[in-house]
Amino acid sequence: MSTGTMRAVRLHEHGGPEVLRYEQVPVPGLRPGEVLVRVHAVGVNPPDWYLRGGLTTMPGETESTVSLPVIPGTDVSGVVEAVAADVAGFSVGDEVFGLLRFPSFDGRAYAEYVATPASDLAHKPAGIDHVHAAGAPMAGLTAWQFLIEVGHDHPSPFQEVVHHPTTLDADTTVLINGAAGGVGHFALQLAKWKGARVVAVASGAHESFLSRLGADRFIDYTSSRAEELVRDVDLVLDTVGGPESRRFLRTLKRGGAQFAVLPGEFDQEETAKLGVTVSSAQVRSSGTQLAELGRLLDAGTVRVAIDSTFDLADARAAHERAAQGHIQGKIVLTVAPGS
Repeated sequence: MSTGTMRAVRLHEHGGPEVLRYEQVPVPGLRPGEVLVRVHAVGVNPPDWYLRGGLTTMPGETESTVSLPVIPGTDVSGVVEAVAADVAGFSVGDEVFGLLRFPSFDGRAYAEYVATPASDLAHKPAGIDHVHAAGAPMAGLTAWQFLIEVGHDHPSPFQEVVHHPTTLDADTTVLINGAAGGVGHFALQLAKWKGARVVAVASGAHESFLSRLGADRFIDYTSSRAEELVRDVDLVLDTVGGPESRRFLRTLKRGGAQFAVLPGEFDQEETAKLGVTVSSAQVRSSGTQLAELGRLLDAGTVRVAIDSTFDLADARAAHERAAQGHIQGKIVLTVAPGS
């Protein structure tokens, strides 16, 4: 690294994709416990466009932690450039990936270099490239923490109790709403890895994609209503949320659960009458869990689908793509070496 500056995308104001500015900024310094990563690819996630649009307070926090200008982004894959003296387990030249400093808006991933706690990183699976690795952290860890293991004892800001995943095995049926998106396509594959039967709900354009990932049944929400077609499901994972999410409760058997990745609107009397539970988690950075997911990525047991890639300088176009919806997998920004 010959100079003390780098290219990054920053927000100087909140607004539409046009407020993303590609500019020169200082390379971040290293603090104890941190690793400096030369970024090769950056995953684009909903918090990136929430921050751009003006959300500066994380759910569960009482006040904003954001001061403008700010570099958005949380998901990176890259190569270790420098390591703080107290960090073990990573060396200069190692390929790494991670979900950085989440939950917070301090990831600062849309950049050529990023400094982050070593505990947020895992070694990148050798079997996948940086683009696919950058697509995995937030979406993959969300699916993992909802379905496999929370891995922390922080309750979600949306409920008082800590989330507990449902046991998944050959006797379990899981319905995934929004199955083609980032979290959904990982959740489908993790449920299949555990042996469960999966009903995938998405728009018709994604049917062959989801069948290839292992969906046992596909429902096109543009032409059918899952709650009229499906009964006796053990678990609903709803990645869409919103006021309509409670309609999936009637697909559940008594004792079943609906996991809300995004907040929905539920009626406690209705859930009690149906004998089902609703639960949520807030994804948190975890290099340890990412290493476990990385083994599945390396083996090809779980694959990262890439919707589209854009150069870091074209972050605006990536956000415009996100706004169109019907994303299949992940949108990723690529960072050219030595630019």
